Amino acid sequence: MDNFSNLMDGFGIAFSMFHLLLMAGGVLLGILVGVLPGLGAPNGVSLLLPLTFTMDPVSAIILLTSMYWGALFGGSTTSILFNIPGEPSSVATTFDGYPMAQQGHATHALTLAFMSAGTGALFGVVVITLLSGWVTQFALKFSSPEYFAVFLLTFASFIGMGSGSAFKAIVSMMLGFAFATVGMDGISGNMRLTFGFSELVKGISFLVAVIGLFGLGELLQTMEEGLRFDGIHARIRVRDVLKAVASMPSHWLTLLRSALIGCWMGITPGGPTAASFMSYGLAKRFSRKKDGFGKGEPAGVVAPETADHSAGTCAILPMLALGVPGSATSAVMMGGLMIWGLTPGPMLFIERPDFVWGTIASMYLGNVMAVILVLATVPMFAAILRIPFSIIGPMIVVVCFIGAYTISGARLDLWLALPFGILGYVFKKLGYPIAPMVLAMVLGDKAEDAFRQSMIMSKGSLSIFWTNSTLVAWIMGLAMLLLFWPMVSMIIKRLRGNPVAAST
Repeated sequence: MDNFSNLMDGFGIAFSMFHLLLMAGGVLLGILVGVLPGLGAPNGVSLLLPLTFTMDPVSAIILLTSMYWGALFGGSTTSILFNIPGEPSSVATTFDGYPMAQQGHATHALTLAFMSAGTGALFGVVVITLLSGWVTQFALKFSSPEYFAVFLLTFASFIGMGSGSAFKAIVSMMLGFAFATVGMDGISGNMRLTFGFSELVKGISFLVAVIGLFGLGELLQTMEEGLRFDGIHARIRVRDVLKAVASMPSHWLTLLRSALIGCWMGITPGGPTAASFMSYGLAKRFSRKKDGFGKGEPAGVVAPETADHSAGTCAILPMLALGVPGSATSAVMMGGLMIWGLTPGPMLFIERPDFVWGTIASMYLGNVMAVILVLATVPMFAAILRIPFSIIGPMIVVVCFIGAYTISGARLDLWLALPFGILGYVFKKLGYPIAPMVLAMVLGDKAEDAFRQSMIMSKGSLSIFWTNSTLVAWIMGLAMLLLFWPMVSMIIKRLRGNPVAAST
């Protein structure tokens, strides 16, 4: 009942003309970001973040989350009409969305994608609403050891639950920790890794890193691939939209299964991309029309879109409740919270309930608005992609450098964006994940401070992370399990593959 009353208070905050206009503007900007290759949600949010420094935190988070929803929808549009995933999480949508468009069912595919995305997002927001009140029960139990344990659990989750190589995730994270140590030490006041550059005293802005890693890095890869925008001309007809909406109940099992997968992958660091691929694979496995997948099967659009948006929405909960971002975009948003003077974590629900519940209420409104706006603007944004990439590419570069400069007005940030762009390109070519690096840059300082404060409390004894409370012992135990899980699973696989060795 408390959650319901808090949610109603949140709607009172979010349901104002100013905030509704922010939602509409954020969604439209997000669709543009999702449509244009070389940008993407993390880079779009980081470019917009400097504009929010003078805004009220509630208004700022509404603008950023609305852009996030719009970017996810924009990625679906290009996947279906052009076979170009605007977002990594939209790759699975191309498998059946583009064949449907080629067969003359572009409107049907787009409507299924947007309705499924809206359903998944609303499912995710309901989960956040139900779980948010439970989080506050732990708020007063957290001290420095508990916070460090949670940070360690976050880092370990990317290693133990990531879909790629654990070694590559560790390398990416270690680089992020190294970048996070640049500048003034927050406890001792000493300078670290500044190499005599006074501009580095303040450290390396994670926003500059994100602009380079996601914006310039993606653009370099796009240039290498010689991308051409040859797409399907789509015109949204009301009759076709209503027909697609009427077919949605027949996919109820796929919707439910995909939404649950998305929620789980969003709360854990699996992320929307892993959720969409997993959901697509399970939909094909349990479908009676397995042969139709890859040839224009509607369930092949419903499954990844539902999971993608459910995961994207649920990734906000651990970011708010524990300071643990479930995706690269939520990691950027968490950096924004710190810039606005807010501390992500359980205490946020007690100290700023207006911010938390205003954000949750705006998720309901923002996603409904996104479905309506994206259906209305598909022809316009599809037309943008027919502009030659030789024109769009330089425009994206200019936007990225303007965004990097406006963060603090320092020329050094422009020079830093370039090597991060090259690093992002190399990471993408070699298959290294970028999200762990961004996470380490955002959380590195806080994790270090929590660890050193814990050491001061215990006079240098590591036992504080096991004996301070039952809660910290459980969190540390789970973190250790996830940290060494790749090694344990490898040993188990080898034993299963060699029964003689297992018997001896």
